[in-house]
Amino acid sequence: PQISSLFHSQNFIKPGEQEAARCDTWAQLIERGCMEEDITSPKNDFSSSKNISLSNTALDKGEPIQLRPQEVNLKLRPGEGLPHTFTLDFQRVEGYPVDLYYLMDLSYSMEDDLRSIKTLGNELFNALQGITKKGQIGFGSFVDKTVLPFTNTNPEKLNKPCAETEMYCQPAFGYRHVLSMTENKAEFEREVNKQRISGNLDSPEGTLDAIMQAAVCGERIGWRNSSTRLIVLTTDDGFHMAGDGKLAGILEPNDERCYMDNNLYSKSNEMDYPSVGQVANQLEKNNIQPIFAVTKNMEKVYRELSKRIPKSEVGVLSADSHNVVELIKNAYNRLSSKVTVTHDALPDNVRVTYTPLCPEGGPSGDKGVCNNVGVGQMVSFNVTVTADECMQSEISFLIGPLGMKDKLKVSLSTLCKCECDDPVTVDSPYCNGKGQVNCGMCSCKAGFVGQKCECSIGEKDESSLRAACRKDNGTECEGRGDCVCGICQCYTLPGGSTYYGTNCECENESCEKFQNKLCGGNGKCRCKNCECKPGYEGTACQCKKSDEQCRTPSGSVCSGRGTCKCNQCKCMEGYQRPYCLTCPACQTTCITKGKCIECLGFQTGPFSKNCSQACTSISEFKMVETLPPGKPCDVRDVESCRVFFAIKQLDGEDNYTAQILKTRGKRHVLCN
Repeated sequence: PQISSLFHSQNFIKPGEQEAARCDTWAQLIERGCMEEDITSPKNDFSSSKNISLSNTALDKGEPIQLRPQEVNLKLRPGEGLPHTFTLDFQRVEGYPVDLYYLMDLSYSMEDDLRSIKTLGNELFNALQGITKKGQIGFGSFVDKTVLPFTNTNPEKLNKPCAETEMYCQPAFGYRHVLSMTENKAEFEREVNKQRISGNLDSPEGTLDAIMQAAVCGERIGWRNSSTRLIVLTTDDGFHMAGDGKLAGILEPNDERCYMDNNLYSKSNEMDYPSVGQVANQLEKNNIQPIFAVTKNMEKVYRELSKRIPKSEVGVLSADSHNVVELIKNAYNRLSSKVTVTHDALPDNVRVTYTPLCPEGGPSGDKGVCNNVGVGQMVSFNVTVTADECMQSEISFLIGPLGMKDKLKVSLSTLCKCECDDPVTVDSPYCNGKGQVNCGMCSCKAGFVGQKCECSIGEKDESSLRAACRKDNGTECEGRGDCVCGICQCYTLPGGSTYYGTNCECENESCEKFQNKLCGGNGKCRCKNCECKPGYEGTACQCKKSDEQCRTPSGSVCSGRGTCKCNQCKCMEGYQRPYCLTCPACQTTCITKGKCIECLGFQTGPFSKNCSQACTSISEFKMVETLPPGKPCDVRDVESCRVFFAIKQLDGEDNYTAQILKTRGKRHVLCN
């Protein structure tokens, strides 16, 4: 791509040439005789303001560092061919802390699964210790909203929503936070052993309500700032989503905020379920990676959900959940070995793309993916930033791996001004002593205007002088000249001619072309319009003057109902080419001329007293015993007698000849 540069030396602009001529590609400016030292061409500027080395293990002092650099400053020239690329490194730290929140469906069908998890606490902690020495586990449970049609609202059923034979059943509830993050295995086992099954009416559960509260109630859950955050969701059924609340008369949309009262979701029956998009947004915002541990019958449903939630995994539970520990280990390994780097929201005029530099990297795009990344293995990404337009102020955005806290802050601004090394002369002779040179152009003192500050506006108001250069309050000199002392000085065109006219509104190079010739080579361009030579016509003088193809067999031109342009008829509205003979859209003459036929043939009707004046459009008529072949016109006169006639249009818009049948008649009766 050709990148613009600026020649900032004086005496470069020729009379009538725009100041914009200073701006061109480097090669073009050199070709036009510019010296390299007089050319200003700002380059992208990149600097790293925070670049702490990567940590090897989580045992290092302070928070472990998995991403570098951490902060960069970027100044870009806008344009498709002016991006900047830098490298981003990521390394999985050995023993990085893990927070695991076990979120369990306690509807009645999960009874055997609850029994299994009560016996798996020790195994679950051992598995977590195998991943990291800094592991914590929390616990939460959910069923569904306690309103019809989701739950039986009979007081007895609310208190015991399980089967009558079930001895250990807790009252119906939406979402309950049971245990905050802890390293204490005994505490986890104790709280889980207290849990009892519950129940509801319909099959889908309040799953998304529970995930949302677990994601946004960070302080209650106990998520640490620097940890891998996991939600392990176990269920054997589907989920309600946004809009389902209307079935219970719940219309208030979910607002993605935390509502916990005595560890229960207090807005469960007042606020609709969240949408999948809302849940995905909060999980990503809070760097939480869900693992959906579901029964075989629900696998397809949750794999579809996983496609819409970045950094999530699905595993199939056995009938009683005894394989949940192995499922969690496998899902964690899949999540942690896939590194996906992306960014948060960007303005429309900024683009970021990633190119993975790793053995099992994905394609370049708006996300960078490296697969099968081992602990302690460093992978890199080339990050390319492009600014399409100038920005008013500096912006910043974050880049980082999904599901992790580590982020790179990018501060971005654009280079849209040339900083020229001009001599500091307040009253430069080049500006007639009335201004200062800035990038080869004069910046005039107050009271002076013009390319070289040659115009003194005196007591006049500069805005009124400039208004004199605007046609109909439009652009100054139509954007084709400089307004000097209220008069437009027009620019020179690339072809050598100049714009002209009071407001530089005219030029003689952009008239219509025919066969790639201006005005077809048969005329001259005058102020954007072709003036044709004798014998030629048309907007591009492309036609010889002739009416040969416009003449009817009778010799008239376009039947008197059009004009001949470029040897073709341009007909009056409604009439059709080639000769403007017929008008399908016009009202039939049998109707429009009926009253005139009555007064001309039988001296009756509304025009009988002034027939000769009212019916001049029928220039000739005859009373006949029989009409020519064809369907005649048939109208009724004032005496309800039927009048038959044939009418023909002559040349001209309203010019007819008619034949009128002498006899009129009613049904089975002749009229006098």
